[in-house]
Amino acid sequence: MKLKIKKRILSIFLLISVIVSAGFQSDFFEVAKQIDIYTTLFKELNMYYIDEVNPAKLTNNAINHMLENLDPYTRYYDEQGIEDARIASTGEYGGIGALSQFKNHELIIREILKNSPAEEAGIKSGDKILKINDVFVKDFDEKGVAALLNGLPNTKVNLQIERQNKTFDIEIIRKKIDINPVPYYTMLDAEVGYISFVKFNDKAASEVKKAFLDLKEQGMKKLVIDVRNNPGGLLNEAVDITNFFIPKDKVVVTTKGKVQKLSDTFKTRNEPLDLEIPISILVDNHSASASEILAGSLQDYDRAVVIGERSFGKGLVQRYRELSYGTQMKLTISKYYTPSGRCIQELDYANRDEKGNVPKFSDYEIETYKTEKGRTVYGGGGIRPDIEINKAKTTETTKALFESDAFFNYATNYFYTHKSISEPSKFNLDEGEYVKLKNYLNQNNADFETKTENEFKKAKNIASEEKLDGSLHKSYDDLLKAIQTEKLKELDKNKEEILEKLTEEIVKRYFYIEGVYQQKAAFDPIILQAVSILNNTKEYNKILN
Repeated sequence: MKLKIKKRILSIFLLISVIVSAGFQSDFFEVAKQIDIYTTLFKELNMYYIDEVNPAKLTNNAINHMLENLDPYTRYYDEQGIEDARIASTGEYGGIGALSQFKNHELIIREILKNSPAEEAGIKSGDKILKINDVFVKDFDEKGVAALLNGLPNTKVNLQIERQNKTFDIEIIRKKIDINPVPYYTMLDAEVGYISFVKFNDKAASEVKKAFLDLKEQGMKKLVIDVRNNPGGLLNEAVDITNFFIPKDKVVVTTKGKVQKLSDTFKTRNEPLDLEIPISILVDNHSASASEILAGSLQDYDRAVVIGERSFGKGLVQRYRELSYGTQMKLTISKYYTPSGRCIQELDYANRDEKGNVPKFSDYEIETYKTEKGRTVYGGGGIRPDIEINKAKTTETTKALFESDAFFNYATNYFYTHKSISEPSKFNLDEGEYVKLKNYLNQNNADFETKTENEFKKAKNIASEEKLDGSLHKSYDDLLKAIQTEKLKELDKNKEEILEKLTEEIVKRYFYIEGVYQQKAAFDPIILQAVSILNNTKEYNKILN
């Protein structure tokens, strides 16, 4: 009997092995087949296509189009892309210390970093770079311009600048640029400290620790951590910062992937800085990845009250894989899970519909989990705050405004018509400035166009090409004016948000990113609410217990 059982088990094992082996062979054959098809096609194109083809450009387009159908984080990097990724993770590079935007073959300075070569040389936000050394910017693409602008520390770069319709030349000595992930921290009152940090680069944990210890020396007994608009970054930095407030050997985050060796559990490794200090952590719908790991783990251990909006929901883990000829691929390999078991990922890229729309996990049945003390928390993507701030949904029109040249140019004009402003802690725009902004937008409509206007103009051009616009001109103009009127009315739904963003853009021109957070510390209603919760011990304990 035992022999028969053993034989049966052996037979089942062999059958499973054959099936698994056949599956791997089938997958391998399919991959090899598709590679062979592509190689053959590529060879035929290069040999026989009537015009000259660019093999590198064709390959890049094919690769990028293929990866676009997966998720936004799986990407291919050529040699320059690898360097850009390194800069993003380390927070340091050789350059002039200015953030720029390349658009329509124009390079516009968007932000100046404090104590940078650009600041020392007198460059301002809104400046247009016409030439880099002897090369005209308009003749290059975005990658080419970036390569010309950045370079080794202590090397010179000559720029031709256009500012307020005047042209002049500037020589700048490039330096090693270190991006501080903690632009601002302060005491909000006699007991409540505030730390904002904007990125989880490889300096994040050390800078947060330095700020925390400094605030403790100033008498801090309660803490507000602000990770709004923080897109995340390095996982180990999120683990280390979480470790400041929870004990050693506690699970911070778990990753689960298709391949077992790429699944892992990350625990705290050090003794904490403080296990008792009351904490409030602020999140919004732009807080992603490492920000969500920090907020989610502190929430799961009942260590902080989370305040704000539901976070972004970026729970996909990437790793870099080396490819041939010095290129790389960033590949999604697993998903993040908080200590209670919640999956952070919101968008379900594996189940796009026929039109390519991506469903949300939060659209499915909401899953509940328990914190260490037994509180109920919710899964389904992102981190849901303990105190959720209900704010008006940002309309598509408002999003178009924030991305428009008109919004940026209005702040630039404000800077040149106001020699100075009050210090950030006393500066706050009122409704009168909102009215001025709308008047400016009405007069500069070409710099602020919605998707509706763009599509409407395309339809007009098609009608013109097909000779169908003979009697449409007046109707078209009347309808376009009506759309523009409605567009400006639509902005009123987000008046407070628009004023907030405009305030940030203006303050940044005078006091850099530090000034933005200094202004927020004085006026931001969510920060003020966090202080109120921390100063109400009974309410704070009620939320966490």
